Amino acid sequence: MTDNGQEDQDHLVAVVGMAGRFPGAPDVERFWENLLAERETITVLPDRADPAHPQFVPAYGVLDGVGDFDAAYFGLSAHDALITDPQQRLLLECAHEALERAGHGGTDRPVTGVYVGTGGNGYAEAVRARLHEMPFVDEWRVRQATAPDSAATRIAYHLDLTGPAMTVQTACSTSLVTVHLAVQALLNGECDLAVAGGATVVPHLPAMRYTPGGIVAADGHCRAFDADSDGTVSASAVGLVVLRPLADALADGDHVHAVIRGSAVNNDGRHKAGFTAPSVVGQAEVVRTAHEVAGVDPHEVGYVEAHGTGTALGDPIEVAALTQAFGSGEGRDAPCLIGSVKTNIGHTDAAAGVTGLIKAVLSVEHGVVPATLHYRRPNPAVDFATSSFEVNATARPWPTDGPRIAGVNALGVGGTNAHVVLEQAPRQEESAPSTGHELLLVSGKTPAAADAAADRLAEHLAAHPGTHLGDAARTLQEGRTHHTHRRFAVASGTRDAVTALRGRAPAAGTGALSDAELVFMYPGQGGQHVGMTSELYDGEPAFRRALDEVADAVAGSLGFDLREVLYPRTDAERAVAAGRLATIEAGQPAVFAVQYATTRLLDSWGLRPSAVTGHSLGAYAAACAAGVFAPADAIRLVARRGRLLGTVPAGAMAAVRLPEKEVLGLLPADITVGAVNGPGQCTVTGPAASVARFARELTDRGLEARVLRIATAGHSPLVDPVTQSFAEAIEALPRERPTLPVLSDTTGAWADEDAVRGSGYWVRHMREPVRFGEALETLFGAPDRVLVDMGPGRTLATLTRQHAAYDGKQAVVRLAPHPAEEASETAVLLAGVGEMWVRGAHPDFAALRHHVPRRRIALPTYPFERGHHLVPPPAPFTPTATAPLTPTPVAPPVSGTGAPATGAPEAAAVAPAAAVAPAGTPAPEHPPVLQAVLTAFGQALGYPDIDPGDGLFDLGGDSLTATKLAAWAATTFHLTVKASDVLRFQSPASFAALIEERGADASAAEKETSAS
Repeated sequence: MTDNGQEDQDHLVAVVGMAGRFPGAPDVERFWENLLAERETITVLPDRADPAHPQFVPAYGVLDGVGDFDAAYFGLSAHDALITDPQQRLLLECAHEALERAGHGGTDRPVTGVYVGTGGNGYAEAVRARLHEMPFVDEWRVRQATAPDSAATRIAYHLDLTGPAMTVQTACSTSLVTVHLAVQALLNGECDLAVAGGATVVPHLPAMRYTPGGIVAADGHCRAFDADSDGTVSASAVGLVVLRPLADALADGDHVHAVIRGSAVNNDGRHKAGFTAPSVVGQAEVVRTAHEVAGVDPHEVGYVEAHGTGTALGDPIEVAALTQAFGSGEGRDAPCLIGSVKTNIGHTDAAAGVTGLIKAVLSVEHGVVPATLHYRRPNPAVDFATSSFEVNATARPWPTDGPRIAGVNALGVGGTNAHVVLEQAPRQEESAPSTGHELLLVSGKTPAAADAAADRLAEHLAAHPGTHLGDAARTLQEGRTHHTHRRFAVASGTRDAVTALRGRAPAAGTGALSDAELVFMYPGQGGQHVGMTSELYDGEPAFRRALDEVADAVAGSLGFDLREVLYPRTDAERAVAAGRLATIEAGQPAVFAVQYATTRLLDSWGLRPSAVTGHSLGAYAAACAAGVFAPADAIRLVARRGRLLGTVPAGAMAAVRLPEKEVLGLLPADITVGAVNGPGQCTVTGPAASVARFARELTDRGLEARVLRIATAGHSPLVDPVTQSFAEAIEALPRERPTLPVLSDTTGAWADEDAVRGSGYWVRHMREPVRFGEALETLFGAPDRVLVDMGPGRTLATLTRQHAAYDGKQAVVRLAPHPAEEASETAVLLAGVGEMWVRGAHPDFAALRHHVPRRRIALPTYPFERGHHLVPPPAPFTPTATAPLTPTPVAPPVSGTGAPATGAPEAAAVAPAAAVAPAGTPAPEHPPVLQAVLTAFGQALGYPDIDPGDGLFDLGGDSLTATKLAAWAATTFHLTVKASDVLRFQSPASFAALIEERGADASAAEKETSAS
């Protein structure tokens, strides 16, 4: 396939993501590196030697870290993790990784199905052998934790996947059959995305017995198709692919690794020597059917990833069947290459099919066929001479011209055969160059995980400087779940991104809330300057539309175009604009215009306030945002206000760093307090000459005072002559009840909904001092609020942080640079959006990037914080005491706030408390009932050191755990205790208190009965 539009894509399915763990390879990238480097990653195990056959070399494809798992991430207790089959745990982690690698790790992914299977590994028997050490685990729970039936549904539950969830068991062909079923489900519309694959993970390798002439290789190597082959080598692996209809994948910008053109599954029936024997007839038929479904001629296929076990019976029959399906090599320009990944890693049983598929996908994608190891000369029992095939003994470029097409075979003991036809992906359009700044997001369930995610992203971008930053931003914004603890970076290139990620400041706060309460704070006049927001006006259509709207509305009132003042084009125009902007008549409408446009821009990005407030002039933008004034009316009112204030005697304002009481004692008669911005921050107002003189006097006395760039004496008696005219202007406008709470900067309290519509409210606002410090104290009353300085400048953010009552718990966000700051306005605004996201806001990321098409790309996945959870292998022993199974603690479970639960390291079980402490033993730390409850909680959940205040659910417990604890309490204390009691009183302390209360009641009732 060379062109997206050359043929009907309705029957084609794209491979859009892959994940896995293989012997010698923790991920798909390392797996591919090993294949290209012709590495064999099978491990010789001398301690598994068979004394009866000293020539036998015991070997196995060992998977590292089979007992490691991030239980807390998936909400499991240490006990639940311990008894859950490692195959299912690793499938769960790999499913999470595969979806993230596909760019579909977010919660709004399409309806997703799960099709997986697992092999037999004896883990259930190991768990049952240790049940005497786990008093709260019963047979039903063991079955739920280890039965293959739960493999798919466990993934669906923990990842919230709502499509079909099916566990498949067809022996060695299992995982390729899952791919076939997933393809059919996608084509039938049963789901829109699918995860398919399988796992075979043997945590405890059994003793190896060698049978001469059997299926196990004597020398520890799998030599598929070679004359010296004498069997296979077993291995553990996990492999998963993410599939999506090709048309959907291309339309949505998914990265398409390869295309599944067709697949087929059948069974040999009785056309073979026995149940476990392979069949030429069945295998040939499944390949022919797959070719027919795919619409390909065998001559077009350049490579077949064979089942290739290296066994005496398997290889000859497989090649014979392929030859029947492909025909002879006549008419081919080049032989069809054939190979087997089992020569590299061994036979991974239920994961074999998907492992071969992943190898073939990478081969088709990169145009390289890796070598089949150990091939020197053909197996004489295999008839290559009359076939189309040649064993690929060395890595080489793709052997045929035209689109690269490959087949993948998987043949199961019992006769279920599967074949998949893959094709090279169509050419995808590259994303348009990223010309501006991008917002990169990472998160974690714990602070350490969030930091690790940021570090991994920085490392990846440093290693891949050609990464399209816009594609990376889209993937991180939409293709990841946004967890509680969050980090971000704003950058215009990968080098900037690496620097920002590595140089990030320590995170503040406890993490994101479920929904941020944004409070938009609008500053007054003083931060305006020529060119402010010019970058936003040029680059953000929503901002431009909003500013044009109010500029056009006020042009008649002003007598000039506000845009000429804000965005002059020449030096001469800049000089004129600066002069105008310094006047109150132009400066105030200009400030309102950019505030309104910023509000509308944030609204277009899905960021809306839950409350608003303003400082002096900013109160009008706040009222407009709350719906009190229409935008056109509001800016004309601001312009009218500016003209009226321009008629009063020349005035000025100065900032004074003193408490209000001290300032009042120093003021001359013609100056008043115009604003109180905090306990030690005041603004004085009055005639210009008097204000300037007062500021000099304070400075001469060593006190801090500074004249502001405001050419009027607002909030002073000088405005009295214009208040009546201003009231009439307000009365002439329609005013609505606010749709948001409005915090008054005149009183510092929430404004009455009716009062804020009246002219008296606004006349008082013009005349009386601004009490923004008190308004801030009101906002500080709710620590979850996010206080957003809407600009221009960063005055209110600074005032907020400098306020004596500010304790750092609330996020203070600025959206604009300081006038003297050489910073990109877009970068500062995006950083503000990032800060809001960190605290729980939900931006519309598609709107944020102007709905410009961007692709999903593979980026580092979640940094799991794994602990070790593995039951030892069953062994004959006579226990003398109940011994705990204690995994290595790595990370404590996560509490409901996202912070680690105190004193709860991961462990498997706790020895029950003795009924009577031995003589000389120190007294228990807690009262007897509480100590018993703590011990029971520890045994039920797998944590040796539980705090009395820890919650059942925070520690990974569930309703079944509650049932077990209730039964224990009823038996131990001879009381009526139900599971609902445990669920109501979740902490050990509250549950122990309940037991003591009921015990006291029962004792009292018994005494009454005895007395009567």
